[in-house]
Amino acid sequence: MKDFVFSNTNKRYHTLDYYYKEKFHSKVFKISLNAGFSCPNLDGTVGFGGCIYCSKTGSGEFAGCKEDSLKQQFDNIKKIMLKKWPSGKFIGYFQARTNTYADVNILKKLYETVLSFDNVIGLNIATRPDSISEECLDYLTELNKKTYLTIELGLQTTNEKTAKLINRCHTLECFESMVKKLRERNIDVVVHIINGLPYETKEDMLNTVKYLNTLDIQGIKIHMLSILKDTPLEKLYQQKKFKVLNKEEYIDIVIEQLELLRPEIVIHRITGDPKVEDLIEPNWLIKKFCVLNDIDKEMVRRQSYQGKKANKKD
Repeated sequence: MKDFVFSNTNKRYHTLDYYYKEKFHSKVFKISLNAGFSCPNLDGTVGFGGCIYCSKTGSGEFAGCKEDSLKQQFDNIKKIMLKKWPSGKFIGYFQARTNTYADVNILKKLYETVLSFDNVIGLNIATRPDSISEECLDYLTELNKKTYLTIELGLQTTNEKTAKLINRCHTLECFESMVKKLRERNIDVVVHIINGLPYETKEDMLNTVKYLNTLDIQGIKIHMLSILKDTPLEKLYQQKKFKVLNKEEYIDIVIEQLELLRPEIVIHRITGDPKVEDLIEPNWLIKKFCVLNDIDKEMVRRQSYQGKKANKKD
């Protein structure tokens, strides 16, 4: 097989590292931040309790401590990264909870504080498609003209039955509408999906990617479902013992998903790395690099690559 065009390594998919190096001609790091946001799915605006898999940190396990200033959080991680790559550049990643869920004046202060730090070249903002107001969209449009901006939207699945089970509290229609609004403003969109959600089939997981492949998105994060301590998902698992994907099943599904995705879509993440002390299942997620290596090996064995089936009809 001819080498995959969006790669400068042995990877057969479009890695984020490759994308950043091509765009910025430098090593680029995302620094995860916790700005103390809440979520409309917690406070009753759209729901209570949050998505059933969310930890107490709101999917911000590796973000900073919200009691620390953004500068403290940023510098703590920056020091570690600069030891390996002294000339690296940075993207501020607002990760924990819903990072557009506040008055626009508050958002401006938080975002522009991070943009003022040395060698910060952009922002990634994780949020929900039902939590970006028209006023916020206008501000993001202006911000996008000044810096490299990416909005990360949680979809997780296109199966609406599963969406109700996980308490997602927004519709597929709402998600698609927000993707279109962001792209009309030329703002890059990255979508989060989760493999292994309770009772989903392989076909469900492939259908989610088939749907995303029809949208104007620039990136995707593929996660394996983590069952974490002290979450509603843990209670459901203890009660129902629903099937959890094993490593081989996960690898098989991810490779087929990659084959369906257009090659220009950047793969921001291809597995999860939950905190070991919080993880109930699956234990194989602890060895993240083993999972990544096994995906690479299996893609070579199958002569597979991202986009192999992107233009093929069912």
